[in-house]
Amino acid sequence: MMSRSYTNLLDLAAGNFAALGPAGGGRRRSGSFGSRRMPRVMTVPGTLSELDDEDDERAATSSVASDVPSSAICERLIVVANQLPVVARRRPDGRGWVFSWDDDSLLLRLRDGVPDEMEVLFIGTLRADVPAAEQEEVSQTLIDGFRCAPVFLPADLYDRFYQNFCKGYLWPLFHYMLPYAAAQSPSENGASAGGRFERASWEAYVLANKHFFEKIVEVINPEDDYVWVHDYHLMALPTFLRRRFNRLRIGFFLHSPFPSSEIYRSLPVREEILRTMLNCDLIGFHTFDYARHFLSCCSRMLGIEYQSKRGYIGLDYYGRTVGIKIMPVGIHMGQLQSVLRLPEMQQKVAELRQQFEGKTVLLGVDDTDIFKGINLKLLAFEYMLKTHPKWRGRAVLVQIANPARGKGNDIESIRAEIQDSCERINREFGQSGYSPIVLIDRNVPSVEKLAYYTVAECVVVTAVRDGMNLTPYEYIVCRQGIPSSESAPEVSGPRKSMLVVSEFIGCSPSLSGAIRINPWNVESTAESLNEAISMSERDKELRHEKHYRYVSTHDVAYWSRSFIQDLERACKDHFRKPCWGIGLGFGFRVVALDPNFSKLSFDSIIMSYGRSKSRAIFLDYDGTLVPQASLYQKPSEELVSIINTLCSDKNNIVFIVSGRSKNSLGSMFSSCPILGIAAEHGYFLRWTRDEEWQTSTQSPDIGWMQMAEPVMNLYTEATDGSYIETKETALVWHHRDADQGFASSQAKEMLDHLESVLANEAVSVKSGQFIVEVKPQGVSKGLIAEKILLSMKEKGQQADFVLCIGDDRSDEDMFENIADAMKKGIVAPKTPLFACTVGQKPSKAKFYLDDTYEVVSMLSALAEVSEPDPTAGLTDDLATSVSSLDISDEQIQFSNTRIEGC
Repeated sequence: MMSRSYTNLLDLAAGNFAALGPAGGGRRRSGSFGSRRMPRVMTVPGTLSELDDEDDERAATSSVASDVPSSAICERLIVVANQLPVVARRRPDGRGWVFSWDDDSLLLRLRDGVPDEMEVLFIGTLRADVPAAEQEEVSQTLIDGFRCAPVFLPADLYDRFYQNFCKGYLWPLFHYMLPYAAAQSPSENGASAGGRFERASWEAYVLANKHFFEKIVEVINPEDDYVWVHDYHLMALPTFLRRRFNRLRIGFFLHSPFPSSEIYRSLPVREEILRTMLNCDLIGFHTFDYARHFLSCCSRMLGIEYQSKRGYIGLDYYGRTVGIKIMPVGIHMGQLQSVLRLPEMQQKVAELRQQFEGKTVLLGVDDTDIFKGINLKLLAFEYMLKTHPKWRGRAVLVQIANPARGKGNDIESIRAEIQDSCERINREFGQSGYSPIVLIDRNVPSVEKLAYYTVAECVVVTAVRDGMNLTPYEYIVCRQGIPSSESAPEVSGPRKSMLVVSEFIGCSPSLSGAIRINPWNVESTAESLNEAISMSERDKELRHEKHYRYVSTHDVAYWSRSFIQDLERACKDHFRKPCWGIGLGFGFRVVALDPNFSKLSFDSIIMSYGRSKSRAIFLDYDGTLVPQASLYQKPSEELVSIINTLCSDKNNIVFIVSGRSKNSLGSMFSSCPILGIAAEHGYFLRWTRDEEWQTSTQSPDIGWMQMAEPVMNLYTEATDGSYIETKETALVWHHRDADQGFASSQAKEMLDHLESVLANEAVSVKSGQFIVEVKPQGVSKGLIAEKILLSMKEKGQQADFVLCIGDDRSDEDMFENIADAMKKGIVAPKTPLFACTVGQKPSKAKFYLDDTYEVVSMLSALAEVSEPDPTAGLTDDLATSVSSLDISDEQIQFSNTRIEGC
């Protein structure tokens, strides 16, 4: 399926990907690779052509649609992020550029966990303004020397994409900050965070993601490459990729928090972002809390429930299993240890120890932004000095405030607040030669920062919300020092450390020996600071040993290796299942189906129907003949007419097989005299309207209802919008109209509760589509369908055509039994079996139809080729009278013609 691009922002606003020509087919921007694209070798049928024009793109798309996986090509990992792990500087003479790796970049370090045989290619923007005339040369230099493919965004687009939408809207929202009011007037440097949603900014966000997509298309080999997308800047990218390459292996890792559903639901494009994330194969989060919030949003807003199997969490999304990975990122041990070995490191440590001699140093290292809680830390330290005077003149809080990544009025306000608090505390508690607060408000080199880690007795993190925060990990490694060796002396210092960390940061769950705090509770935080620096040396050593053991074994290489392994596992069925892309805009998704699962062909079933002489037709009602709804739905006159036509064919046996009560079904189909009905999943059965109801088993003991009904009443009272349906042999709890997140939880709880209460009763407790049902054992749609087929065989009417249509879990029993009917000899040899589900979803059926409309259309087509018996449905006397009339078919046809002519 061809991908579509945007031609203007109107298409962006509507999320309409289908409004234009093939992606990448428009005018090429400066800096693209063009004819110098990285050469790749394909060993499968077809060629991966150059993507320089529209025709070549079509050729490339056809080649990647091959179902034959390549085994001879070395796999490659394409890492896509907002910024490349490269530092770009102008040459002193202004002629050209000098590039170097950014040693502090997490993306650069994840290469250590990648298998040796796997190549890594980075795609992202440069933190430099490269003129258009130089972009082509810069691109080639980076791809040749650094395996980096830069994305060049126009300055105004980047500002609207990054500053306005990413930092000004998404980042605050994902950190639990709701935009209650419009953003404050922007300063000269940019807009404040936390502003309201603006459609124009969203359009810029999507357009920027499209630029990243186009760069990927230039270099990708979709049959062999893995794509790993990073962070909230690029959440629209997976849909672009999936639309172009159905089988592409895509992973996504969110480095920020994911908010609770109550916060996330305020996002106007909430479903679009969820659906584009679900176009990935694996989605990673730092903590289970973040993953739980994402899963809750999928359940509440998309109706998708997750399943956990053998330690893996997965979401079934249109036949594809989207994996959920929970793995906090680690640090790069080698990089830190190499800095610790530097001679200037030893010198800086000595200087700091001399500067803070006789003092207990507490350290904070934070970016200057509204979520790091720097001022809360200062207030807690101030309160500790007030309530524990022994620390006055002895305890020093060194606060390193890294320059803000964003810009705007809120940053200036935070900076001013921090400065005021520092001056006040130093003025109140300072002494000659002693300042309780040392504020470092500048870029701090790595050597200096690690030296502060080395001399600090305790590191304090009071962020009110943070995705991960690796400061505690770096501190632990610095306090451990470096392993002794012949080439470098061991860094002196005790093997002990203390951590006071906010419970709202991603690394908190992995640091079980840290003192966890609620940073909003200043008094409690102050007591935790006192506890940390007053703790015995032995306790500090034990906590440090535990933390170091975890940090050293769960480094960034472990994180990336684990993610890649799970991504490979999640994609292992990519080339086995047939798949189709459906939907427009961000509603696009890939439907993956079993190789033997296909759409029911009207021509095929009509042909088999016409050749057969003894047909059995089983039809579910709700969700099959009429759409699922909470309100009572009667069959339309058209549907009743179609069913009567099918029933009047003497070669047909037609049954409605439903979970509804016999009274409900009998009333709805009272105008269908020879329609068979199997009510309450087949417990009650009748072959025609005038026959008495039969029971499929002995009369049940329904004493269990007296035990089950009070339990169900308990959950009904607690779950607004739910109700109980009482049948003669079953109880059904409906929760379609209740809050789905809560109702789903209640349904699971009720299922366990009922199974416990009814453990000794001959009943089965099952959950279905918005229901929990208790019914007698040995009753199912599958068994009653089998019983009807056996009865037909005993009457000498062994079925040579079987059609079975349903839409939910209870119909799967029917599909399974129908599939085994030929093996059991219940139907004639070579009988065409049409087990058909409604909707494209995993099923035991071999066929599907998209919706109830297609079901009715298909039945109408069968009715048109049926041969109605004029005596069908009449009493015996009337049937005999009609049969005795000596009227030829030609006379009947002539009479009908004259009537129509009148």
